[in-house]
Amino acid sequence: MSTITSDSRIVSAGEPKPIIPPLASFYSHTRDLSWLVVRLTAGGMLLVHGIMKVMPMAEKGFAATIDAFAAGSMARRGIEPAIFAAYAVFFLETIGAALIILGLFTRLIAAAAAIEFAVITFVAHWPQGFAWSRGGWEYPLFWGLILFAIALRGGGPYSLDRKLGWEL
Repeated sequence: MSTITSDSRIVSAGEPKPIIPPLASFYSHTRDLSWLVVRLTAGGMLLVHGIMKVMPMAEKGFAATIDAFAAGSMARRGIEPAIFAAYAVFFLETIGAALIILGLFTRLIAAAAAIEFAVITFVAHWPQGFAWSRGGWEYPLFWGLILFAIALRGGGPYSLDRKLGWEL
């Protein structure tokens, strides 16, 4: 948290003092790892989610899989152009997920995936109410907000974006 002084300087309050002082060294060494865990978890779970969409129809070929997904999921819910949306979903949930895991183009991909999950939340799941167990919006909203947080924060200290010295 930062505060603004009377002469318009921004002063950082820093990290809170640990209740157990001997843990301060541990916290200082592991603080940056928490963001890596969030990014790896979100990207990894999104990747599995995307692969699971492709696998049942893989023997029919990629284009047939995209066509089937566009017709069965996108067009059925009124999302048009369905074929474009289907390609975007497959890209974000496979290639995009791998990029989030690597921390490459992190802000751009996470923002695009957050938009995808906003559409999923409000178009596909909103009418069913909150509970995920009833097909509601609980789960997609949660993931959309996690991806939005990643878009706001970027790849973090353990990312290819940071290693390369640039971010989108």
